[in-house]
Amino acid sequence: QVQLVESGGGLVQPGGSMRLSCTASGSIYSIGIMGWYRQAPGKQRELVAAVPSGGSTTYADSVKGRFTISRDNAKKTVYLQMNSLKPDDTAVYYCNADLTVYTGPLRRTRAYWGQGTQVTVSS
Repeated sequence: QVQLVESGGGLVQPGGSMRLSCTASGSIYSIGIMGWYRQAPGKQRELVAAVPSGGSTTYADSVKGRFTISRDNAKKTVYLQMNSLKPDDTAVYYCNADLTVYTGPLRRTRAYWGQGTQVTVSS
């Protein structure tokens, strides 16, 4: 079974730091773009950051200079280092990745989502 599993959420004080991880597992042939989204209560899900398999990263304006996305292709893992956290960063964070997976003798590419991890920034 192909899945993305996130870890690293929790409660942190304003100004603090936290690192999220997301690992892909299963019959994976290749991984394309990987990213993090977030959804706060009453708001739409939004892109936080994304990193392609080759090329430059993308960040939401609200997190530029504070968050850093990176990936380890050998570990099939994407990370989100979050510094100088603010209460407005409170949300459920979701990992997303374009995975090419084996389906019998064939390969199929589609987007996968993790289950989400809660990040709460509060004193």
